[in-house]
Amino acid sequence: MEHILALDIGTVRIGIAISDPLGIFAQGVGFLNAQGSWLEDLALLIRKHNVKKVVIGLPIRTNGKKDREADAINELTDKLKEKFPDITFILWDERFTTTLAQNYLRDSGMSGKKKRNKVDMIAATVLLQSYLDYSNLTKDIPNQ
Repeated sequence: MEHILALDIGTVRIGIAISDPLGIFAQGVGFLNAQGSWLEDLALLIRKHNVKKVVIGLPIRTNGKKDREADAINELTDKLKEKFPDITFILWDERFTTTLAQNYLRDSGMSGKKKRNKVDMIAATVLLQSYLDYSNLTKDIPNQ
């Protein structure tokens, strides 16, 4: 069965979440080192989980404008499309995903170092769940 993968791309870490085979629930699976050879690790995840679609967080300002960070994500997505031509890549608004992840971790009482290592994964999970909820909501609506 196919899964949908989500990436919350940062300058230090790339949070990763994956859907269940039915595309209903998102689950965090970890993070990749953004400074390392993460494309090879991404390729392994894609093969291991039979991923056909990747949702990538697009940083959009609260006023709805895109900036240099969004341009960088667009460029990276174009490169990913070249490297993985059989995968569908979707850019998805990531506003507030990191804030929600940080709030969740703060409320959980987790220590500082553990929080840093989980915030990107949880942000990717929030991102993917948002995409899944929207996709499942619009499946039965004509012209969506």
